[in-house]
Amino acid sequence: MFTTERLMSVPPRESGTSPFSGTCAAVLITVLSVCSDVGIAEPSPGRGATRTAIERVFWGDLHLHSNLSPDAYIFENRMLGPSEAYQFAAGESVLSSTGTLAKLDRPLDFLAVTDHAEYLGVFASVAPVASSSTPAKHIQQLVLGSEVGSRWAKYMEADQFQNARDEFVVNSSSDPAADAVLPDSAVLALWQASAKLADQYNKPGEFTTLIGYEWTSMIDGNNFHRVVLFGDDAETAGSLAPFSAMNSRDVEDLWAFLSTYETSTGGRAMAIPHNSNLSNGRMFPALGSQVMSEAYARQSARWEPLFEVTQVKGDAETHPLLSPDDPFADFETWDAGNILATEEKTPEMLVTEYARSLLGVGIATHKALGVNPYQFGLIGSTDSHTALSTADARNYFGKFADSEPSVDRTSLLMAGRWSNAILSSSGYVAVWAEDNTREALFDALRRREVYASTGPRITLRLFAGWKFTGEELDDHDFAAQGYSAGVPMGGQLNGSCEHVGRVSILVKASRDPMGANLDRIQIVKGWMDQGEHRERVYDVALSDDRKVRKDGQVLELVDTVDTKNATYANTIGATELGTLWIDQDFDPDQQAFYYARVLEIPTPRWTTYDAAAFEIPPPSNVPRTVQQRVYSSPVWYVPLAAGTDSDCEG
Repeated sequence: MFTTERLMSVPPRESGTSPFSGTCAAVLITVLSVCSDVGIAEPSPGRGATRTAIERVFWGDLHLHSNLSPDAYIFENRMLGPSEAYQFAAGESVLSSTGTLAKLDRPLDFLAVTDHAEYLGVFASVAPVASSSTPAKHIQQLVLGSEVGSRWAKYMEADQFQNARDEFVVNSSSDPAADAVLPDSAVLALWQASAKLADQYNKPGEFTTLIGYEWTSMIDGNNFHRVVLFGDDAETAGSLAPFSAMNSRDVEDLWAFLSTYETSTGGRAMAIPHNSNLSNGRMFPALGSQVMSEAYARQSARWEPLFEVTQVKGDAETHPLLSPDDPFADFETWDAGNILATEEKTPEMLVTEYARSLLGVGIATHKALGVNPYQFGLIGSTDSHTALSTADARNYFGKFADSEPSVDRTSLLMAGRWSNAILSSSGYVAVWAEDNTREALFDALRRREVYASTGPRITLRLFAGWKFTGEELDDHDFAAQGYSAGVPMGGQLNGSCEHVGRVSILVKASRDPMGANLDRIQIVKGWMDQGEHRERVYDVALSDDRKVRKDGQVLELVDTVDTKNATYANTIGATELGTLWIDQDFDPDQQAFYYARVLEIPTPRWTTYDAAAFEIPPPSNVPRTVQQRVYSSPVWYVPLAAGTDSDCEG
């Protein structure tokens, strides 16, 4: 059953101002939290009790590939390296691989270029035509002096890119032969050159570059990929060669490397899993599997605080078979089997592929082992291999060069396997941080004060606590009150010795100033009941004076999309929505998670924009309209009996 609490619509503000404060500048207010029953699950040590009221959200992409990635190079991105990626994300015009002049209508605040660690930069080293990412002569000589470098150079001369692609895939999913491995000196030199480029474009306070790469593990054709992200400069991040799937395809070995890195350098690192929807349920083991021990769960919780929930290869919030009562569950869903198409998808695989059900698996594991391995914050990123970070449906440049804008791209196959038309124009990550710097952004990522967008830059805030009244929504110090009396998205509410009431959530959202109005805010709650996952979606704030009916249904807005001309009217929906929601079904003895999902009004899908621009029929295998959205990171309620540190007896 659906319900609603204290529905309100916030009046619009002038474009360009923060909907939650009187200024766009970062405003810091120090607040000492005095509520012993409000806690933060702390993935990183050393954070004190002092909380900072953060008034600024930063937008970026933590998963982008350039021509240093072998597959990007194979699929026609020959010239656009990290330099072009940083320039484009910072707002400069860049000539794309297909010769189109590309420019973001708004720059991003930060970017991580995360090229595949496996054979990183080899093509750029042996290519007959130089690019901005061609390494220095001494690095080229190191690569060409190896067996694999010499062999790939011959592939380049003979235009036999498929051979190199096959080696890349095989050696990422099986033990590589000796002649398929670069010397350690070459691997380290290529990595250091990539990291130094990130330092070159890093401008603290203006545009931040985060250093990272992708660990591209595949086992039996299943996706185990992780982005490895560092919070450090090039000197620190470049002190160790990247740990690739050619070193090991076991994620526990990757975590051991991250531990070694932090211990030996004093730096900081994390791993971010993505595309579990292409793992056929294998990326995240469930309770009872061979590997799920307390030690495994603790390492997972330590090294993987985030989950990339939306990107070009589909949306992984939930699946219609997992959430049959959720009318918005079937969004950019990929049911394409595993990543190498070696096995079909079956329904029982879905539970450990999608965020909502996986959060429930985490709760069940916590109850059994005392630790939650899947206490994830939710982010979006693009996973584009064009070096162009574009998540706007009207300015979408695809996955590979063959899915950049063209009259026939929707009829082509991406990488020769999947229809370009089913690609999603996702996504971005929003970070609530004190400053636009590596340190502040990494801090926010670790504490999970982040949210995922499928493209629009919707501003979203969420705080959970016990004693909110709703009056906080209209106060100029809304954030300060949220931190003082509760926890932000990504945080944890701990049970206390005495019952303190019901979980209450303050949630507030403002439309993308250059995008569509908002349809609604929803709160998604999940819990476990006798080993079974349970969930409920509450419509808590609705636009256009709509109310939740007694049968739990909501009157849908009239669709304003003109699919022929790819236009829509912002005559429906709201510019801002906000509410206080109280969980009337709260059980103090039951662990639960809560997150917000904010939906826009219907707008044209990117394929519909293409059809109008090129005057061609829209593809028949995808919807013509979408409701773009953002997902907050969850907050978790953990009862005292579930393992909090409070001592009720003394």
